[in-house]
Amino acid sequence: MDDLFADEVVAPLFGQYKSSFHPSGQGFIIHIENGQLIYIPQFIPQKIANRTLDVLLENNLYAWQTTQWANINDLKNIVWKNIQWKQDSIKIYGKTHLLPRLTAWYGEAGKSYTYSGIESHPLAWNKPLLWLKQQLEAVSQSSCNSELLNWYRDGQDHLAWHDDAEAELGNNPTIGSLNFGASRRFLLRRKDNHNDKIELLLGHGDLLIMAGELQQYWQHCVPKQTKVKNSRINLTFRYIHPLLP
Repeated sequence: MDDLFADEVVAPLFGQYKSSFHPSGQGFIIHIENGQLIYIPQFIPQKIANRTLDVLLENNLYAWQTTQWANINDLKNIVWKNIQWKQDSIKIYGKTHLLPRLTAWYGEAGKSYTYSGIESHPLAWNKPLLWLKQQLEAVSQSSCNSELLNWYRDGQDHLAWHDDAEAELGNNPTIGSLNFGASRRFLLRRKDNHNDKIELLLGHGDLLIMAGELQQYWQHCVPKQTKVKNSRINLTFRYIHPLLP
């Protein structure tokens, strides 16, 4: 007897949390407590994602595809064509340490941002970043006026546990994260129960949106992965509010 009904397509589990399909027909809503989490694999098609990497790392000295960037010591001598990468430093217990990643800050004039004691003043949007911003805003249904770019040169570069709860971001910010290059682990954990975790493997062209109360109740990180030898670039779009005097 022939089957009259096809198997029902069920959205996957993420840790202990259920998901449902996003209304756009792309990706998933992950149903967590205290926050909103949207995950859309391959949100940017591969051909465009490949071209985006070319744009983000275009420079006058090195071919990004074949360069072992963690071994390059003359970053200040590189002329970047589209993104002005820099490596900031922070003080921990009186000692200065270089950040284990490179960053850049873009956005509307006056939308400065301070995190980990680092104050960043925005560079002007360019056409590629504005196009990516428009794609993100269409699915997130929220506007953004600035963007932090993080470049993880290989698996040694990382980002420690933190939340994005700076005053400039306002209450319950929406943060959209676009990822290009090597796939990297992205972890979330509840602040009141570090054993309650979600892990995603964010790959080339993937989109993750964090919204609602998430920054109040959850932390996130990008841990080291020593076996990863290639670059991953993460673009996080956000809205900066004016601070009251």
